[in-house]
Amino acid sequence: MPNVLEVTNLTKEYKKGVRAADNVSFSIAEGEIFALIGPNGAGKTTTIRMIATLLSPTSGDAVIAGNSAAKEPDKVRECITYLPDEAGAYKTMTGIKYLEFMAGLFAKNKEEADMFVNRAANMCGLGPRLDEKIGGYSRGMIRKLLLSRAVMTRPKLAIMDEATSGLDVINALDIRRTIKRLAAEEGMSFLLSSHNMLEIEYISDRVGIITQGKLLVTGTIDELKAQFECRNLEEVFEKVVNTGVQDTDRM
Repeated sequence: MPNVLEVTNLTKEYKKGVRAADNVSFSIAEGEIFALIGPNGAGKTTTIRMIATLLSPTSGDAVIAGNSAAKEPDKVRECITYLPDEAGAYKTMTGIKYLEFMAGLFAKNKEEADMFVNRAANMCGLGPRLDEKIGGYSRGMIRKLLLSRAVMTRPKLAIMDEATSGLDVINALDIRRTIKRLAAEEGMSFLLSSHNMLEIEYISDRVGIITQGKLLVTGTIDELKAQFECRNLEEVFEKVVNTGVQDTDRM
């Protein structure tokens, strides 16, 4: 499968000698779910924001569907979506009005806008609750609404930070299943970040572990468990972060 994302030596230096992201390189194939994980302050958010064109890299580049994030940010924004952990919705709007408003920002015409809204309304599963104001929604309902809004345009790459943070088990499972279905059935690619190792192990095709700005290893869950002789991803994470071991063959 062709790669939707190619990250090459992506670096962000905030002041001389201090790099939040240090020559980060990885790729994501079409229809692949890739998780970038690491401890707090590891460089995950900086890396993700550079890919999402919210930060300019000091050096290196991220190419999404053939478009350079460093040189062609406007073209990149046309083929990605970014859902941060702290994303919210307008509480005084109804769910359906919010979807209509957001669709109007991305659609080329009314017909396309209606298509986006219908797709999002069907996907979020909120039914008649879409006619109610978002201020009365639970956190799980809001997150489902935001996820459906984020993918209603069928982006080449969906970037999601802590997609299920703070949700109960049922709502979290619904969102994980939606992500897996979109990847499997529609070929949508995902770049995820989460501190929930069980979630990452369940949902991801491949994982990259970053710490102190350096991407140390990448691979499938099974590959990493075998390589580091661990029973689960949490143990792999602990061993990689604590030892700083780097496997350049997997980059």
